[in-house]
Amino acid sequence: MWFTRSATQLGDVKQRRRATGARPVGAAVVMCAVMGALAVAQTQKPPVTQPPPPAAPSGNTTTSVPGNTTASVPKGVPLTPDYVIGPDDVITVVVWKEPDVSGDFTVRPDGKISLPLMNDISVAGLTPDQLRGRITEAASKFIEDPTVTIVVKEVNSRKVFVMGQVAKPGPYPLTGPTTVLQLLSMAGGLLEYANDDNISILRTVNGQQVSYPFSYKAVTRRRNLHQNIELKPGDTVVVP
Repeated sequence: MWFTRSATQLGDVKQRRRATGARPVGAAVVMCAVMGALAVAQTQKPPVTQPPPPAAPSGNTTTSVPGNTTASVPKGVPLTPDYVIGPDDVITVVVWKEPDVSGDFTVRPDGKISLPLMNDISVAGLTPDQLRGRITEAASKFIEDPTVTIVVKEVNSRKVFVMGQVAKPGPYPLTGPTTVLQLLSMAGGLLEYANDDNISILRTVNGQQVSYPFSYKAVTRRRNLHQNIELKPGDTVVVP
């Protein structure tokens, strides 16, 4: 009897559900609804902004003087410590916190530069470190404990010359060790009617003109290799 009533009651419940269109809500349906809500919430989050990349170096060619707010030292031509300053070189002089006596100065043909307050100072024949000491001494008469920096900004004094029967005569910068044969190659080689056995190198030694012989034919045939000397600033190679 109990089973019959229960079955009857269950049938009534099913009939009422079919009539109202109701459906049982299971755990799977609830879980799907929760996951859908989470997905919508995630899509509505504001985008994460990445910090901007660090700025690239500006390529500035100056190095600040420590503690100095009024001047900077430009990077000059890489030189050996024993480089000797000569005419036409451009020298940068920086006196710390004294912009009025700092600046770029071209070495005159007489080997001097003119500095404010200090007038003419001989610089030709000095290394940058020797010049720093000389300017420091001169500046100490007007400035208390001056801090001086010297930079060779342009090297124009180290030149050699070739003239005569070569393809490209003229001055050539002496940027490194250079022999006579190398200079002739830089000048495009000898012309057809060059007297290659009587080439000479003219050099000033202690105020006197000295001539050194050079035989292109012999040197290129591996003879008299001692004639292929290393050139010095101011040398002139003459190809008749």
